[in-house]
Amino acid sequence: MSEAVVKKPRKERKQNAERRRRQLLDAARRSILAHGLARTTLATVADEAGLSQGVAVFYFTSKGGLLTETLRDLYEGYEALWTSALNAAGPDPQKRLMALLEADFRAEACGCDVLPLWFAFWGELRFTAQYAEVAEAFDARRREALVGIWAELLPEGGIAGARQMAEWMETLTDGYWQRLHLAPADFDRAGALESCRVCLGRLASGRLHVREGSLQKP
Repeated sequence: MSEAVVKKPRKERKQNAERRRRQLLDAARRSILAHGLARTTLATVADEAGLSQGVAVFYFTSKGGLLTETLRDLYEGYEALWTSALNAAGPDPQKRLMALLEADFRAEACGCDVLPLWFAFWGELRFTAQYAEVAEAFDARRREALVGIWAELLPEGGIAGARQMAEWMETLTDGYWQRLHLAPADFDRAGALESCRVCLGRLASGRLHVREGSLQKP
């Protein structure tokens, strides 16, 4: 007498698939940190995850697919961080600006186990169209948020002025991320955040100044 095959409920199958996918994405991050982007393969990721290489192939098809989704996952976590900070800050543009800046220097955004991932992928943007496409989509949303905040803070500058301020701010924070990445023993996130606060006040030509941990109009 043959036994009937008992299928798992669809919800349970979906949850198991999500757990496996999460397991592989986390393992991909660890593999990149341990081996670098170029030497990360489906095999190294499967080994980190404690799964067979066939499981990795089933969920992501190829190394390129897995790494593209790892970058997307990295951006999704970052976007969730700064959008949550903006929502918690309320409508005041000065508070929103500081909330976004502070989120940029949280460990989840630029900790010692995150920065190497960003720079590994950014170094390949010119050569891997899939990475560039993912990065541009997420970066565009952040840029739009920054431009909107600066347009409220300095309305006399118009949209062109707001875009310029947003570009300067992104260049500033990117520079400090690079410094934290290359010389972590000589610089820390708190120092980088404070330096950015002071610099933003100066970039705004005296219209803003730093006081009690937030940007305020004088």
